[in-house]
Amino acid sequence: MAQNQVKTHGKGANGAQSKEQIHLSFGHQRGPRKDGCQRAGQARVVDLFAGAGGLSLGFERVGFPVIAAYDCWRPAIDCYRLNFEHAVHKFDLLNVNEAIDHISGYKPDIIIGGPPCQDFSSAGKRREGKNADLTSAFASIVVGCNPKIVVMENVPRARASGTFRNAHRKLAQHGYDSFQTVLDASLCGAPQIRKRFFHVAWKPDSGRSLHDLAEYFCAALSTKRLTVRDYMEDELDIEHYYRHPRNYSRRGVFSIDEPSPTIRGVNRPVPPNYRGHPLDTAPVASVRPLTTYERSRIQTFPKSWKWKPHSAKTDSEQLVGNAVPAEMGRFVAQGVAQTLL
Repeated sequence: MAQNQVKTHGKGANGAQSKEQIHLSFGHQRGPRKDGCQRAGQARVVDLFAGAGGLSLGFERVGFPVIAAYDCWRPAIDCYRLNFEHAVHKFDLLNVNEAIDHISGYKPDIIIGGPPCQDFSSAGKRREGKNADLTSAFASIVVGCNPKIVVMENVPRARASGTFRNAHRKLAQHGYDSFQTVLDASLCGAPQIRKRFFHVAWKPDSGRSLHDLAEYFCAALSTKRLTVRDYMEDELDIEHYYRHPRNYSRRGVFSIDEPSPTIRGVNRPVPPNYRGHPLDTAPVASVRPLTTYERSRIQTFPKSWKWKPHSAKTDSEQLVGNAVPAEMGRFVAQGVAQTLL
């Protein structure tokens, strides 16, 4: 099993640790609060850069009331509005002062969000540009709204960026302790190998240690990766499927008896010049790509989730691929509820 990397700031160990090492380091800490999920129902949550709503849905599954969401992309707003009853606002969050004024009206106890990651992603140009600026805006909005808890999601590469280091420094200067981890979705309830960086910040005013959160995450991680068949059971009428590789040195055919590779924001048909790969699990001539719906299920959205029927297919694919898997969001929310409330 590939180990998740956990990093704590303040009293913790430096660098990556294995699950076993973390248990040894934090074994003296108190266990999770049994009433955490009951307390979750009293914590007001606002989701920034909400996209299709995967992180919101994950927090709601634990019992957190999400009271508002923000995004600036119309297809995301339309999709979110189809699936949630609370308010969703079309808002450019680079307008930090206006955003603080608007969000503060909700008096959030928790702010969650995943600033767009294309400038950090290995699928992007690996530069820090306007989208990276949204990470700085996220930190500034948090400081201005002063919630008790903050959860930020991004790609693992973001952790090493100057933009994130500045954002982390800003939160620390305003009294937030912090915890960082890279989680693999296939160990958190979603049937895909999708690694994501989570930064949790918290005002330590109730005596709880962020080491408790690290310990909880390590104890809660599955010891076995979830496969597509494990999660979807008999929903699929196929045994193998095509996922377009970034280049033809990688395979393109996968079995449902393994976790899916990362669901991306594009979904291409089998090209005529793909001749197969030694690691393909079936002949390429016998497979098809997953549908948008099937991809959304691997992202652990429910069967009833509504994708705007008249939007461009590319918009729906991007919404699906950019989302936080709902079960991954639930995993993180459960840790927050059990250890920080």
